[in-house]
Amino acid sequence: MAVIIGLTGGIASGKSTVSNMLKELGIPVIDADEEARLAVEKGEKAYYEIVEHFGEDILLEDGSIDRPKLGSIIFPNEEKRKILNSIVHPAVRQNMLQKKVQYVAAGHQFVVLDIPLLFESKLTHMVDKILLVFVDKQTQLDRLIARNNFTESEAKSRIASQLPLKEKKQWADDIIDNNGTIEESKQQLLTILTKWGYTNR
Repeated sequence: MAVIIGLTGGIASGKSTVSNMLKELGIPVIDADEEARLAVEKGEKAYYEIVEHFGEDILLEDGSIDRPKLGSIIFPNEEKRKILNSIVHPAVRQNMLQKKVQYVAAGHQFVVLDIPLLFESKLTHMVDKILLVFVDKQTQLDRLIARNNFTESEAKSRIASQLPLKEKKQWADDIIDNNGTIEESKQQLLTILTKWGYTNR
């Protein structure tokens, strides 16, 4: 029986680093952000629904969706953001579940669903175990400023739009403390996976 792991964290907590470690171990990772990109590609059902709701003004010359333009419409407007989410989220969930079923059928011992907003989107029912990548507040802020060239206030507002990492700790089955080196994080990951029944085969 495959174990479905929900991998989550916060912005700039190092979740992508852990995701890559899992892939290196040969464990399939289904990335919600990647699925969201694929779900709105030209020809997909969600693409047509978005164009129907938001008009053809949001399209680029090649017919694909102009993401920055759509973003500028939905970020300041909660109602429009909810409409977009109601179109995109079901498509993303369906695609993730489909891929999960394929990996399980192929005999994988673990399948990882990489969902940044696992708690915020109330998707914990989709997984058996929750693995949280944790960093302290200052580290998160410093890394985000360095990574995205944000000002401190820009970085703080991005972090504030998600549940605080220390709050997420209480719901996780296990936590990788990513304040240290990559090697330390990798050791923690291997310890947790072994505890959950991982065998390096």
